Amino acid sequence: MQQDPRPKKRVTITDVARHAGVSTAAVSKVLRNAYGVSDAMREKVGAAIAELNYRPHAAARGMRGRTYTIGVLLDNIRNTFFADILDGVRDTLQDSEYTVMVGAAGFGAEAQSKTTRAMVDRQMDGLILIAPGSPRAEVLATAQSTPTVVIGHHDTSDLHDSVVDADGMGAALVVDHLVSLGHRGIGLVSSPGSRSSRWARTPEIVLTNGYTGAMGRHGLAGHTRVCRAAYSDDGGYKAGMSLLTGDDRPTAIMAGADVAALGVWRAAHELGLRVPEDLSLVGYNNTALADLATVQLTSVDQAGHDMGSTAARLLIERVEGRRERAVQTTMTPRLVVRGSTAPASARA
Repeated sequence: MQQDPRPKKRVTITDVARHAGVSTAAVSKVLRNAYGVSDAMREKVGAAIAELNYRPHAAARGMRGRTYTIGVLLDNIRNTFFADILDGVRDTLQDSEYTVMVGAAGFGAEAQSKTTRAMVDRQMDGLILIAPGSPRAEVLATAQSTPTVVIGHHDTSDLHDSVVDADGMGAALVVDHLVSLGHRGIGLVSSPGSRSSRWARTPEIVLTNGYTGAMGRHGLAGHTRVCRAAYSDDGGYKAGMSLLTGDDRPTAIMAGADVAALGVWRAAHELGLRVPEDLSLVGYNNTALADLATVQLTSVDQAGHDMGSTAARLLIERVEGRRERAVQTTMTPRLVVRGSTAPASARA
């Protein structure tokens, strides 16, 4: 039997009302979860929606004031820590009407700004920006009109909520651990960030300050080595090659992301260095990659799932009308020690 090639007509709210035998206003109230709608009415309209497979038109809902969409901005999808954050966002919103849209914009500030503007233009109800590289002034301008939560950056503002990790404390935990194992030459791989973005306290800045402060506290200020590289496997590889082929090769390296630490590991392997016998290696984020049987990477746990969950909760509060002073929630890091760190060798 030949199928009708003509596209089916989209089901409208009028069709739902006619099928349920109620007014379009009643259907609208059910869709908006308005106060005063009886259980019987919800059941009748809900049955009609299911039978007709009705989906509210996003643009039309936006014209009425809400689209029930949340935009999440991140720089790339290869950083598995972002998956932990997204899991937290999803788990918090899964029983709500909100749908999450993800924009992987890359590391460039302009590309991130373009993606953020596209989310605003599509009338998303709120935005979660993960360590945005966009200029701070632009993020603040966006937050004035669209409820926004920023993850990662420690800069506070009355215009948006923030969810951060105590990155300085996390770096100190790593340095203390490595010093206790006899290491003195401890290098750091940190993201280069963007000077033009005007963020004063990005995660990489706070992490680097925590690292240098801890090294100084142990009398090792002269042994600090910071290499700037993107938080990616390739970025970690390039940083590893730079740090491990110099005259003063460190015996331990901390990377600001697990994915970058694995890039350093690849560089060490190519140079004939063993982890942890010749090089102790520490990551950051404690993603699923760190706990793989073949990896067992010592890493700082940032509670990514909790960060995402908290950001989603704060954002919905803003979308639903919270107007009081902005909230900044700080996660307490913990060091998870695995097999990639060991006492400094006698040769080192």
